[in-house]
Amino acid sequence: MRTNQVIKYTLFASCYLFWVAGGLMVAVGIYARLSKEGGAVDSLLADPSVVLLAVGVLVFSVTFVGCLGALRDVTPLLKVFAWLLLVIFVLQVVAAVLGFLFSGMVMEKATLLMGRAIARYRDNLDLQNLIDYIQKKFECCGVHSYKDWSQNVYFDCRDSNPSLERCAVPFSCCVRGKEAVLNTMCGYGTQKLKPWKAEFLVHTEGCLEKTVRWGRSNLFLVAGLAFGLLVLEAVVFSLAVLLIYQIDFMIEKRKSVRRRRSKSCPAT
Repeated sequence: MRTNQVIKYTLFASCYLFWVAGGLMVAVGIYARLSKEGGAVDSLLADPSVVLLAVGVLVFSVTFVGCLGALRDVTPLLKVFAWLLLVIFVLQVVAAVLGFLFSGMVMEKATLLMGRAIARYRDNLDLQNLIDYIQKKFECCGVHSYKDWSQNVYFDCRDSNPSLERCAVPFSCCVRGKEAVLNTMCGYGTQKLKPWKAEFLVHTEGCLEKTVRWGRSNLFLVAGLAFGLLVLEAVVFSLAVLLIYQIDFMIEKRKSVRRRRSKSCPAT
């Protein structure tokens, strides 16, 4: 008597794919952390490498338990995997519901987080690359406007600031032209300009509004991806539960067969 091989190996293959993905995330996160000059982490969410490493460790650990339990038919491991997956599923649903109900609070937290990220722009290379990518991708600058860059000590527009980048914004805020060579000083002095003058040189609209607008315009895509992930988790959870019941059923059946044999063949 054997378990359903389709269920077993489908569960194993699903866990294995996520296990490999989690391992890659851990490797990239470790490499990013080791390549930094400073080892201190001021804020977990302000350091993309730490976030990537934490998510990678979680995915790697949970799916490893699922892989091992499915491959070896170990019900305790499968039960641990199923419970962990259920907890993660519930947390995702709760987070989505709370985010929808308290969207104003989420926007405030996002504003605070993005402001802190701008303040640490020059202190963290990963964070700097992430901000530059967002500003180039969405053609935006700062949190609410290009003048938010005064929150950074290097771009602060006060007269007491000795930095050469005083009143500037990063090059990723600049309006892209057709020039072949990128001018990294294109944002110098733009914070001193009025918005109607600065908009010819840099993107003046903030990134928070732009990303929210993008999310609303691509609502079906975002919702579809989120729903697809939840469905995939539900399918994997169902496979794990089915495999647990099959293994338990086989164990009970083997015990009952042994009992019948022991009764039919009494000891002499």
